[in-house]
Amino acid sequence: MKSIRRHSGIAVCPGSFDPVTYGHLDIIQRAAQVFDKVIVAVLVNASKTPLFDLEERKGLLQQVTQHLPNVEVDSFNDLLINYMVQKQADVIVKGLRAVSDFEYELQMAALNRKMNEDVETFFMMSSSQYSYLSSSIVKQIAQFHGPVGELVPPEVEAALRAKYGTS
Repeated sequence: MKSIRRHSGIAVCPGSFDPVTYGHLDIIQRAAQVFDKVIVAVLVNASKTPLFDLEERKGLLQQVTQHLPNVEVDSFNDLLINYMVQKQADVIVKGLRAVSDFEYELQMAALNRKMNEDVETFFMMSSSQYSYLSSSIVKQIAQFHGPVGELVPPEVEAALRAKYGTS
């Protein structure tokens, strides 16, 4: 693998991670190669009812990122840009699967930049093997007792089986 020039700042990788998938993990691992510190920040979204509560999502993320020494897991329930200031972070890392993701994320990046011009958004394309993957798809497959082992880490698969009573 080619040597990547590291960025000395703090990056935040925000999301709901309900649940964390191999697609999420791919972006987190690649961000950890680029940035000195990556905070995986679980968003508390009052308008959604997640399958996993906040502590469960954070716990699963901690388990699957424990091999990454420069990654920490946290949560927030404020504007992302306010969280960025609180954490003294200067880069938002977002994974993109398709053009539809880009359109939405471009709008969000522009809004964040308008609110704080010192914060940059760093887009990473999903690896091709994860371009179709989403937490919603994983939950739907798991709910109907389908195979999710190639979509999520083993810890997450076990947690999904426990939630849906298919241990």
